[in-house]
Amino acid sequence: MKAKSDELAGSRRKVVKAPQSKATTARKSTARMPAKERRAQILDKAFGFFSENGLTAQTRALADACGVSQRLLYSVFPNKASLISAVYEAEIAGPFKAIWFVRLQERNVPLEERLVNFYREYYEAILTRKWLRLFIYSSLAEVEIAPTYIAEIIRNLLETITLEAAHAAGVEAPKSHALLQEIGWVLHGNISHLGIRRHVYRDTTSIPVDTVIRMHVAAFLMGIPHLLKNFKSGGHRHQGFAENP
Repeated sequence: MKAKSDELAGSRRKVVKAPQSKATTARKSTARMPAKERRAQILDKAFGFFSENGLTAQTRALADACGVSQRLLYSVFPNKASLISAVYEAEIAGPFKAIWFVRLQERNVPLEERLVNFYREYYEAILTRKWLRLFIYSSLAEVEIAPTYIAEIIRNLLETITLEAAHAAGVEAPKSHALLQEIGWVLHGNISHLGIRRHVYRDTTSIPVDTVIRMHVAAFLMGIPHLLKNFKSGGHRHQGFAENP
């Protein structure tokens, strides 16, 4: 089955006359620019294109969106997989700041303030409409963007948050990495879903994002002492909680 873009392109070719064909050729020609700039231009356009059309969209349409020929596109990125990988590095993982890990562990600052400040910046820099749509599209297409991002960045973030919460509450943290991460998801999952609700579901509310972030952080920290004391040894059954060894 032909994609809709192919059918449209085919119908245009049938009605285009010779003089218009030259104009089309002229439109395809692009101004020269350094390879580094060309690559950055294509990545920027590809990020927006894939976030709106999904990762199964044809590279022919992507080339048109970038204002370049398909041949030029493939001269910069040899295949679609390499382009998607570059988009991940530049636009999905790229915006995450390593300094955030440092700031989250500055124990001279109250933990609630650290978490609110982090998630305020994370929401603004990461959980944008384009970022979230591409992240979701990649998951539906079973492209390794989401699993890679979680493995490379989020797991470390989740453990850091749980360890800092345990220290602040004066409670022993679980020894299990999986359990540390799952507890961290209690907060991180809520903030991530806040971005999805606002940018993907288009949920409208008069409550400011900053206020909602503070609500989630406060609720997480209030529940941490009760939650963590059930996992002192990290993996045993206690009061209805259990973890597979």
